Amino acid sequence: MTSEPTSALSSHQSPGAAPARAATAIDAVADSYTQTLIRLDPSFATTLGVPGHETEYQDYSPAGLEAFAEAARETLERLSDLQPVDDVDAVTLDAMRERLGLEMEISDTGLNLSDLNNIASPAQEIRAILDLMPTATAEQWGHIAGRLHNIPDALSGYTSSLQEGRKRGLVASSRQVRVVIEQSGKYAEDGGFFDVFASTAKADDGNLPESLRTELVSGADAARRAYSSFAAFLREDLLPSAPDKDAVGREHYALMSRRFLGAAVDLEETYAWGVGELDRIIAEQEAVADEIREGATIEEAMRILDGDPARQLQGTDALQAWMQQLSDSAVEALAGTHFDIPDIMRTIECRIAPTNEGGIYYTEPSDDFSRPGRMWWSVPEGEDSFATWKETTTVYHEGVPGHHLQIATAIYQRQLLNSWRRNAIWVSGQGEGWALYAERLMEDLGFLSDPGDRLGMLDAQRMRAARVVFDIGVHLELQMPARWGTGTWTPEKGYGFLKANIAISEGQLDFEFNRYLGWPGQAPSYKIGQRLWEQIRDEVRAGEGDRFDLRAFHTRALNLGSVGLDTLRRALLPA
Repeated sequence: MTSEPTSALSSHQSPGAAPARAATAIDAVADSYTQTLIRLDPSFATTLGVPGHETEYQDYSPAGLEAFAEAARETLERLSDLQPVDDVDAVTLDAMRERLGLEMEISDTGLNLSDLNNIASPAQEIRAILDLMPTATAEQWGHIAGRLHNIPDALSGYTSSLQEGRKRGLVASSRQVRVVIEQSGKYAEDGGFFDVFASTAKADDGNLPESLRTELVSGADAARRAYSSFAAFLREDLLPSAPDKDAVGREHYALMSRRFLGAAVDLEETYAWGVGELDRIIAEQEAVADEIREGATIEEAMRILDGDPARQLQGTDALQAWMQQLSDSAVEALAGTHFDIPDIMRTIECRIAPTNEGGIYYTEPSDDFSRPGRMWWSVPEGEDSFATWKETTTVYHEGVPGHHLQIATAIYQRQLLNSWRRNAIWVSGQGEGWALYAERLMEDLGFLSDPGDRLGMLDAQRMRAARVVFDIGVHLELQMPARWGTGTWTPEKGYGFLKANIAISEGQLDFEFNRYLGWPGQAPSYKIGQRLWEQIRDEVRAGEGDRFDLRAFHTRALNLGSVGLDTLRRALLPA
């Protein structure tokens, strides 16, 4: 059933009540582009739960990367003569021109040929997609066996792109190369990820034929050997060409900042704002520390909280159970009161990740919600004790009202948004900015009344403000603020700065430090995104006056899906 096109921007209805709209010519182009992405990137199909590509990998070679650029180019050409018929179309057109145009710019620089870092490059993604593959039946394990056998070709294509990048003088820093050598070596070692993955395989009905077990073991062995060869290539061929300098410079950084924000910002002004925001958050922390114990410093208050047995979890089983309970209770409390959350979106699975690389992350539900959204915690090796006061806000960030509410809402809007808007676009500044905005919102809604949990939220906010200062400062080689040092930023000075401002374990700190250096522009997108979200909300409130309704604003904004922050502003604040 269809109806006349309706405006997403003027609708104040709940997600479950959004009326269907007739698909338009612009929707058809966007849907076609999504199908092209599924064809070019089988891992994307797995993420969506789309069948037919379960054993495949994308072509990571230069020719494969060029295919993505050509698809973007052709799509923009198809859009060039089309006019929007409603506000939904207008947002789609705005977002596609911004996103696809930027990716073509990046492709023209060749920077995608040197894509290597410790967290979000093909080196990790080729392995990580296995985490999302269903494992209930023998057939599904057969798909996994097939994909394991295809890992050597995927890594071979990736290697050829890194080689081409090297020919053009584009190589990731030696620090990132060394980190990925270590990661790949762990994947490849006897008793490592692939060996454990294959040896512990089981179907829900217990029926896994011996022939399939043999295929899994041989696939795991092929994957293990491929990662071993990849590590050798990095060590022997790429590392000697890798620059020691971590700073990428202004031109590279500005491009990546636009990629992660969907907005162009004044980098010096943003850096100065980050310095001031960090000072403001520290002052807030000092006030909360005094609540915990009169006269206590921030560090003393944290030690008091760490020494409270009621705030400690021992072991990953306890951590997983606590995450699940807190996540479920947040959904129960917020659904139908502060947010519109249809029943199908109310399930979030909290899991311990099968790796030990550090980091906490969210993976979206499949397009039909048969695989729910999941919150993952990759616990660094050797860590077995966890403080709840630090992580309460993290659960809200990754779950509800953070990433799960945001991403699942877009996926749910089948009747309103085309498939590209629902599934194929992710802008870190809009997405991570929303999740950080959600942390502060939970304080405003009274869910962080406990001073320990509030100190944890402020600690997370401080971390994100410190990222702005560190990331822009180090990569643009700006002058350090007087409070934190003298002279030009360097990674070494930056490590001490991060240690002073981020209350996490040494293993997590090392991971974060390497992440910021190897993924320029991404880490600041959280706090800058939060800043822009709050600016947009306040501008809408000022414009609507007494008519402003916060719940309706959130519904309107989330119904747009993950678009660039400039697109978000134009959609919510039309001229």
